[in-house]
Amino acid sequence: MITLGITGGIGSGKSTVSRLFSLYDVPVYIADTESKRLVATSPVIREKLTAMFGNELFEGGVLNKALLAAHIFNDREKLEKVNAIIHPEVAADFARWQAAHSQYDIVAQEAAILFESEFNKYMDKVVMVYTPLEMRIERTMKRDGVGRELVMERIKNQMSDEKKAELSDFVVVNDGTQSLIGQVAQILHRLKSINK
Repeated sequence: MITLGITGGIGSGKSTVSRLFSLYDVPVYIADTESKRLVATSPVIREKLTAMFGNELFEGGVLNKALLAAHIFNDREKLEKVNAIIHPEVAADFARWQAAHSQYDIVAQEAAILFESEFNKYMDKVVMVYTPLEMRIERTMKRDGVGRELVMERIKNQMSDEKKAELSDFVVVNDGTQSLIGQVAQILHRLKSINK
């Protein structure tokens, strides 16, 4: 089984590329969605976050996302501590998910912070979705209903596209000029030839 990482900056079109892989019968674990589920449901995460920030973080048994965001916003040290609590639980959850999908030749994980979280060490190959900066900004502003400054702030907090591309095995260009389906099909063809 080949484990494929799918990453890219905010607004790059990772989700679109992930959907294309799933259309080719490659199951995709969406790390962002699953980490949110785990933060809301994992007793281990709840216990550690409560110890760090107090009981009001899970008032009424539900995570107060705004309060957590306020605690870690612009505080890299606290953010790293929170990530050190969440990431191992996501890694364990992904391992369970992967075992449950052992009948597939290729499985994938979509993660915006694949390299930053060091989840790339669990991947055999990595696909990076590249989209020109201006397109990413416009897409994110439209999708999230936020201003340019906020989008730029998020982009600034992520690893640069150049660095991600350098660390990746494949780059999918999502700028409207090249077929995404064609690029995904080509990557799968190359992966299947490795897997033989």
